[in-house]
Amino acid sequence: MHQTIITVSTRGPGLYEFTDRAEHFVREAGIETGLLTLFVRHTSCSLLVQENADPDVRRDLDAFFKRLVPPADDPSMGFLVHRLEGPDDMPAHIKAALTAVSLSIPVMQGKLALGTWQGIYLFEHRTSPHRREVVLHLA
Repeated sequence: MHQTIITVSTRGPGLYEFTDRAEHFVREAGIETGLLTLFVRHTSCSLLVQENADPDVRRDLDAFFKRLVPPADDPSMGFLVHRLEGPDDMPAHIKAALTAVSLSIPVMQGKLALGTWQGIYLFEHRTSPHRREVVLHLA
């Protein structure tokens, strides 16, 4: 088994690709067949596998989630109680609950078994910059 923690720096809401770092970790581990598990150690961001060819996909996903879960100061979100950390905090927790905080990707012939246009992303849900930690576990 191999483990590491990588840091993904964000500049606000959106998708931040780190496929190359996960591929490097798998390559360095030298495991031909296995499973890479990724886990983000935060409650206001998430992980996803998504298209990495057309940047419009990332923009549209971000726009969709902004419409689906607006900031806490939006009139439609008046039911929210948790507001201590700003109007983006509780909506970020909701977005993280709707997406994934862990992923599993098979390793075949020493490489991630991702499809041609698939990439691994951290989905930042907060408006301020953050340094997010992602645990990579290969077995």
